[in-house]
Amino acid sequence: MPRHSPGRDEELLADDSALFHGMTRYEQRLPVRQVSYYLCGEIREPEYYTELFYTLRTAGETDLIYLHLNSSGGDFNTGLQIINNVRSSNARVVTILEARAYSMAALIFLSGDELIVHDNCQLMFHIYSGIFAGKGNEQQAEVMAVGNWFAKVMSRLCSPFLTDNEIKNILKGSDLWMDSDDIRHRLQRMQHAKPAPRRPRKKVAAAAQAAGE
Repeated sequence: MPRHSPGRDEELLADDSALFHGMTRYEQRLPVRQVSYYLCGEIREPEYYTELFYTLRTAGETDLIYLHLNSSGGDFNTGLQIINNVRSSNARVVTILEARAYSMAALIFLSGDELIVHDNCQLMFHIYSGIFAGKGNEQQAEVMAVGNWFAKVMSRLCSPFLTDNEIKNILKGSDLWMDSDDIRHRLQRMQHAKPAPRRPRKKVAAAAQAAGE
């Protein structure tokens, strides 16, 4: 009766089976810092919010920052500085609508990485208001510059939450109101149309740098 002689491949498999002891788990634990800020009442001058700016600027990728909103709006420049710091922060910023967010506060709400809406809340969007001084030609130039600038701000911050027609109507002077049900419906629509989750900012920058090398 012929005997079977193991081949080279079978010998290698036997050796590998003898050496393999199962997968090894490697775990890394990173500290998670959670910070909450409550933007309640009127949004005032930017010097009152420097701690918030600093926290957003210095936060790490594992940090969570919650912005709880109940505000009728206020200083537009302060709001823009908050939004710019939120967008440039390495932390995950969660904006939470707890009652109302009108005007500038509505734009801050839309700037979060994650948006949470409680029941019985409201958002309101409208065009800017301001006072212009100086010679007639200076006022005309300022009105044109501010109008064009505000149109870009609204498009960048509110789309696709608001449609192009809604943004155009706001720029023409219409006020747009919505309650929690409408807000959630819009957020769900955005979620369904959303592409793959964004990569962390630092990783995106590192990947871009590596691609350029």
